[in-house]
Amino acid sequence: MRLTTKGRFAVSAMLDLALYGQDNAVSLTAISERQHISLAYLEQLFVKLRRAQLVKSIRGPGGGYVLNRTTNDISIACIVNAVEDGLDATQCGGKGNCHGEAPCMTHHLWENLNKTIDNYLSNIHLDDLVKQQHAPQEHAVRFNAPTIS
Repeated sequence: MRLTTKGRFAVSAMLDLALYGQDNAVSLTAISERQHISLAYLEQLFVKLRRAQLVKSIRGPGGGYVLNRTTNDISIACIVNAVEDGLDATQCGGKGNCHGEAPCMTHHLWENLNKTIDNYLSNIHLDDLVKQQHAPQEHAVRFNAPTIS
């Protein structure tokens, strides 16, 4: 299991949109230039982000994209889940049948990893990343990993 460039680039693009789109729509070309992500790739990502209702498009002169919710209402998990085909450390898609009929002996380990990652990304919001960008390095917002119960 790994987070692909889809998830990483989507988070970067959404952070860019949050930082530069407070007053006006932001074009994908501008995001592409600032984040060094190909325009064609961004277009594919923003189709998925729009379907997930995280962004909305503005047509016409000065058009582009704006956030569809406040930065405090958009978790990193929402962004990643909108563009990824699924982050799953199990080999069975969570069904517990990695080896046919016999359950995988380490299924619960990988299932807990999925929950930990989801919990971690669900507790960080776009607003946290915006604040981190504005904070001096010595006072940067720290993200703590959740504990497993």
